[in-house]
Amino acid sequence: MIFEHEIPNGSRLYFGKSAKAKRALENKVCEILDNRDFEEILTPNFSYSQHQSIECERKLIKFSDEQNEQVSLRADSTLDVVRIISKRLGRTTDHKKWFYVQPIFTYPSTEEYQIGCEWVGHNNIADIMNLTVDILKSLNIEPILQISNINIPKLVALELNIDIELFKNGEIASLFKLKCDWLDKLIKVKNISDLEEVIALVPASIKAELEKLLEKANEVNYSNIIIAPLYYGSLKYYDGIYYRVIKDNLTVCKGGMYSSEGMSSLGFALYTDSLLKILED
Repeated sequence: MIFEHEIPNGSRLYFGKSAKAKRALENKVCEILDNRDFEEILTPNFSYSQHQSIECERKLIKFSDEQNEQVSLRADSTLDVVRIISKRLGRTTDHKKWFYVQPIFTYPSTEEYQIGCEWVGHNNIADIMNLTVDILKSLNIEPILQISNINIPKLVALELNIDIELFKNGEIASLFKLKCDWLDKLIKVKNISDLEEVIALVPASIKAELEKLLEKANEVNYSNIIIAPLYYGSLKYYDGIYYRVIKDNLTVCKGGMYSSEGMSSLGFALYTDSLLKILED
């Protein structure tokens, strides 16, 4: 039995002090982005292309429009922002730096508020990581910044002729069972010095992507960094170095490099609900 006052599991309710805290957080981050020459965009809640963003399509809330085309509630903002800027607004603006404050929705009834930005046509991932760091510092928090490179697990899988699903599912025990010395050392990489040491040991096919990871990690001005070269994320469009910010088992932010509409671009999404929990604590 559902009572009149109940809300679906996974949905959000802010009121009084919590609503005020949410608005203050959003305003603070938006001010930083505005001062860095990012302009605001709000995209439709409904999308025709969410299946291109989300690894597990079962997470999408889907229905059909009047032409029987499949529509999804927005589960990710990145690719829709880039498509709208380049395809729909391309004749009216040439601006490349955009931010948004809007929720995402996943099956069955989960909603998450996000503050995100997209830097269209830019390819230095260190710039967007340092922007993320500046926001964290402005909030007086120092969670873990985990930096990875999606190409490394792909190349390792090819080199060893193993299933990429081992990395997607985080099956570390199965990787250790392969008894591969350089892979064991790669699994244990945690920081920049570990990464420097392992680069000399890996096969040539993997070395260049590890060097890219090292170069960009060294450009980030932050003390609480973890290097995770074999981490494999859940978003389909990242195609290079990417990162996430974690504290107390909460994901605070995800960001990275991707290609869309023939351009290399960068972006991140801050998870407002997780940030508010951390700031409250």
